[in-house]
Amino acid sequence: MKSSLSLKTALLPLLVLVGLLAFNVLVYGDDALSGSNQFILLLGGAVAAMVGFANKISYKAMLDKVADNLKSVTGAILILLFVGALAGTWLISGVIPAMIYYGLQILHPSIFLPACVIICALISLATGSSWSTSATVGIALIGIGKALEVPVGMVAGAVLSGAYFGDKLSPLSDTTNLAPAMAGADLFTHIRYMTHTTIPSIVVTLIVFIILGIGFSADGSANSQELLTAMNEVFTINLFLFIVPVIVILMIVRKTPPLVALFVGTVLGAIAALIFQQDLLLSLSGESSLSVFGTYQVIIDAITVSTEIETTSPALSDLFQSGGMEGMLGTIWLIICAMVFGGVMDAIGALATISAALLSMAKSTFQLFASTVASCLAINITASDQYLSIVVPGKMFEKAYKDRDLAPENLSRTLEDSGTVTSVLIPWNTCGAYQSGVLGVDVSQYFFYAIFNWLSPFMTLFFAALHIKIKRLSS
Repeated sequence: MKSSLSLKTALLPLLVLVGLLAFNVLVYGDDALSGSNQFILLLGGAVAAMVGFANKISYKAMLDKVADNLKSVTGAILILLFVGALAGTWLISGVIPAMIYYGLQILHPSIFLPACVIICALISLATGSSWSTSATVGIALIGIGKALEVPVGMVAGAVLSGAYFGDKLSPLSDTTNLAPAMAGADLFTHIRYMTHTTIPSIVVTLIVFIILGIGFSADGSANSQELLTAMNEVFTINLFLFIVPVIVILMIVRKTPPLVALFVGTVLGAIAALIFQQDLLLSLSGESSLSVFGTYQVIIDAITVSTEIETTSPALSDLFQSGGMEGMLGTIWLIICAMVFGGVMDAIGALATISAALLSMAKSTFQLFASTVASCLAINITASDQYLSIVVPGKMFEKAYKDRDLAPENLSRTLEDSGTVTSVLIPWNTCGAYQSGVLGVDVSQYFFYAIFNWLSPFMTLFFAALHIKIKRLSS
């Protein structure tokens, strides 16, 4: 049974965690996510556990909650492993190089950033998954951006802005279904109501990226021919390679479980490598002639460990590297440690206390919306999970919205505007860890450029402050 903690006591582990993380980043800089932040999360969990012991919360109760949290991210961990595997086979098969090859010829630097937003938005809308969008098209766009000499943080921000826009509005998305379920709203009413804040946010985002794109002239594509030649020297590039990503995207659209789709994508990538990249496989095997054992080893290495493909272009050589499943282990480690901290905080009742304090401050309709936003952000930071940032505030605020004569879609929209999209902005959150790991771009690099993600909670507060599209139960 959770004891009732004072707000000061509930905030203590969080304040210690934030302070330690800030100091750790100051010491390690960009290397903080390589392992030290993970240990800091465990230290934060230890502080929360000591608070729990002092308030007679049993070790077993805390461990059980941690186990529940870890169980909830089992799918995410397996997806991460298969994303690493897929990236490996899509590299040696020429799928990712083909995307970059044709992208260099189609995407001019001046339109590249808004094009990233639109492409990722359409794919995420069709698939219902920002994660799958990042793991497929997102990776390719990062590569094209590097080749066009567009800052990688800008590209990642554009990719994530589009991916989360599509994710929010897709009826196939788990968070889009979860938010109305928690708030007591209808799914399609929720989606229609979300467009009121989501459309203006993405329009502003596109305008900003169009302006940013103006700064990139044709100079960025001046060396494209050199890059195209370098790729042709190593890979066999043709349009048939796009069969692989198209099949994977169609599987996700048809609601195939992500693990199955990623596994099939990995296998198809290996088959494509056998068909189209035999010279590359021979080169990577180090043998004089292609053998079954040598080919097998190259493909399994691409799936499981690092693969590096040398080209005559240093930029492409840096780009054509994959860590396989092994490259995802750092991110998985981070997720596990984040779930330990979030589980202990939940078990000792700290999350409930913090959320209740936020609720008590809501004296007006705007303050109620602001408390919901603050609660979602607080849980995203402390519990490190976007699903908890929807579930906990959703159930906690549901009655308060009804008591204020507010339709449930007001709550469901606010949950998505402040819980779903901001999770990717927090390095130790599962989404932040996943996206930075998959795209190979640190959160600090893309934070400012993930315009849609940080603009969304401000947009929902703006609408609440001016009482725009605030539906009443009595109306």
